[in-house]
Amino acid sequence: MPIDLICLDADDTLWHNETFFRLTQARFAELVAPYADEAIIPDRLAAAERRNLAIYGYGVKGFTLSMLETALELAGDDLPAAVTAEILAAGREMMRHPVEPLDGVPEALAALAGRGRLVLVTKGDLFHQEAKLAASGLGEHFSGVEIVSEKHADLYARIFARHGVRPERAVMAGNSVKSDVLPALEAGGHAALVPYPLVWAHEAAAPPHAHPRFRELPSLRDLAGWIDELD
Repeated sequence: MPIDLICLDADDTLWHNETFFRLTQARFAELVAPYADEAIIPDRLAAAERRNLAIYGYGVKGFTLSMLETALELAGDDLPAAVTAEILAAGREMMRHPVEPLDGVPEALAALAGRGRLVLVTKGDLFHQEAKLAASGLGEHFSGVEIVSEKHADLYARIFARHGVRPERAVMAGNSVKSDVLPALEAGGHAALVPYPLVWAHEAAAPPHAHPRFRELPSLRDLAGWIDELD
C-alpha cells in the first residue's frame, strides 16, 4: 500500500530538545540545593511538571513555571529573589537556545519529500515551536504544520482526514512511543520509532515490536527505505 502522507515529530526527532531540559534541571537542582534535600529535588520537579501539564501544556514556559513552583514549595520564604531571577533566566535561555538539527536530518527530509507530503506534528507552545521551525531552516520541506496540545488517536485520525488520506496510507515517525507511535497505530496508520538517547519519563512506554505496521529505525535517514518497502 503506497504511503502518501509522512508525519514527523519535531523535538528530539528533527532537532535536539531533551538535552537542554536535562541541563536546566541540573542547574535548577544546584540553585535550590541549599534549601532542600538534593535527593528529593528531581522527583518534586517531575511531580510539578505532571501536575501542571493540564494547565500550562508542554514546553519551556510550563517547565519554567514548574521550576518556580517547586522552588517555592521546597524553600518557602527562604527562597531569595536572586534564585528566583536565576530560574527565570534559565527559562529564557532555553527559549533562546539555538536550534540544532540532528545529524542527517536535512538529507533525510529531502529524501522523504520525494516519497509523500510531509507534515510536522508536534506538541508544545505555539510561539516557541513556530520559532524553532523557522530557526531550523527545515520548514521548506513541509506542506503542513500541526502544533497540538496532546497527541492521541483521534488527533491522528483528524490529521489523516484533513490531509485527504486513508490511515493505512499515512506514517508517523518520532522519538516517543507514547505520543508518536501508539496513538498513530491506534488511528490505523503506520508508525516508526526513531529513538533519541534521552527520553522524558512522561513519554516512556514499551515499543510494540510485534505490531505489523510498526518499525524501530536507527535514524530518520532509514525512514525512506522502510517507506519503499511498504510501497
